[in-house]
Amino acid sequence: MRRILFEKTGNGIWISHLDLMRILQRAFRRSGILLKHTQGFNPHAFVSLALPLSVGTASWCELLEFELAESEGAVDTASLPERLNAALPDGIHCILGYDGGRKLKELTHLQVEVRLEYDQGVPTGAVDAIEDLFHGETLVVEKRSKNGPVEQDILPMVKSMAVSAEDDNTVLLSAVICAQNPSLNPDLLAKAVTTHLPQLAPDFAKSMRIEMLTQDGTPFR
Repeated sequence: MRRILFEKTGNGIWISHLDLMRILQRAFRRSGILLKHTQGFNPHAFVSLALPLSVGTASWCELLEFELAESEGAVDTASLPERLNAALPDGIHCILGYDGGRKLKELTHLQVEVRLEYDQGVPTGAVDAIEDLFHGETLVVEKRSKNGPVEQDILPMVKSMAVSAEDDNTVLLSAVICAQNPSLNPDLLAKAVTTHLPQLAPDFAKSMRIEMLTQDGTPFR
């Protein structure tokens, strides 16, 4: 199995998971790189994304797994990012290509940032109040599930949290959260503020994945 680390930023954050998969496969074709496909009536390429990303969330650490056709065995994985970038749209940019790597079950946490933006400036006392919110005993937030809305205590899935004023109009949440089994959508961090501190609800919130991590806090590769 081969892997490519890539960014999803700018206009790319509005590309859905399914469209992104199509774009990536098309980039391989346009670059003259043949992917391995399943056999049968309706063949599918051996490609997958480690952790599908919500629309509207940016990331510096998306991970694509793929297999090349046998005829491409001599292709150097490290050379693929440059070839693929020439065929990718604005906002999708390959950073690193490599073979093998850790097993996906070792991907346990995500380093994320959430920016809470206030058109009229950060309210007085907002940083301390939000800091206290994420260091309480529980923090229940409503989330969507396959069976409809459910309430969930998200604090057990927040390994660390730092709150600071990035500038006069922005509060920055820097957190390490669970990546899988269970997983926490970073958008719920902003929703927690809106739900429990409505007077500090931001006018806009932006989420970004910074790094994929293992249990010991090292980058997942």
